[in-house]
Amino acid sequence: MSKVVIIGAGHVGSHVARSVAAENLCDEIVLVDKLPEKAVAQAMDVADSLSLMPAAARVRAGGYDECADADITVVAIGKPREPGQTRLDLLGDSVRMIRELGRDLRTVGVGGLVVSITNPCDIIADCLRRELGMDRTRAFGTGTLLDTARLLRVLNEQTWVPREAIEAYVLGEHGDSSMIPYSALSIAGRRAMDTPGFDAEEALSRTHSIGMDIIEGKGSTEFGIGQAAAYLIRVILTDAKAVLPLSVHLEGEYGIFGIHCGVPCVVGRNGIERIVELRLTDTEKEDLARSAAVLRKYTEMADQITEGL
Repeated sequence: MSKVVIIGAGHVGSHVARSVAAENLCDEIVLVDKLPEKAVAQAMDVADSLSLMPAAARVRAGGYDECADADITVVAIGKPREPGQTRLDLLGDSVRMIRELGRDLRTVGVGGLVVSITNPCDIIADCLRRELGMDRTRAFGTGTLLDTARLLRVLNEQTWVPREAIEAYVLGEHGDSSMIPYSALSIAGRRAMDTPGFDAEEALSRTHSIGMDIIEGKGSTEFGIGQAAAYLIRVILTDAKAVLPLSVHLEGEYGIFGIHCGVPCVVGRNGIERIVELRLTDTEKEDLARSAAVLRKYTEMADQITEGL
């Protein structure tokens, strides 16, 4: 009997629930929100959508105590970005919310893995892991998984090569300082630079801008992150041992210490099993170090906010 709890029943949380339910990834999905009526309504809406599918999970609302025996707890609380805001602009509000949530979850206990989506993703994943006193293998963020999905779309549009034939990662911050290790990029088995239509500068620029383009056009992002989280949940529950770029606490990997940062990880039923260190060029190492410096700055700011609470 597998169970996924999603804390935060807004745009992101509800689409995570819908994506997980549509793929029939678990037996039970529980939505939790500070507005209980919202969680109930979202659960009913998702449950309705399953009546015309071959199999259906039980979808319902619940409280924080549901996390005690959950296989995966997804944290998707927080305010959405406004047009013109970066993810880092959400830091103060998100830290305060996570501090409060951490106290509630420590009271009831968390039995399984914890996946953080709340922005700014890397810094909040770090805050949540520490609030819960969990090992880095069991508490981590979606990190650059969505950024990588966006990059795959851009490369597909540039080259017309199917996305499944492209191997690529985005590393660093889930945000504007992220970088692409082009040396590890393969398009239909060829180097990216040898592929007609490939444009490295445009690939990075569009990967950075797509999120804001969506927010300016419709007010929030939801479908992409919902599917990215569902993909991660499937990898975990099936023990797939897939390599995904996630925000994990680094302890010397890539020469980075003491912060959460998006890097490729082997993921299975027990969470993050191994961090994969790509052979980066000197320029790529510098790009990743710059992104890590941004994350370190805002992690220190989060610590100062926490100390003042």
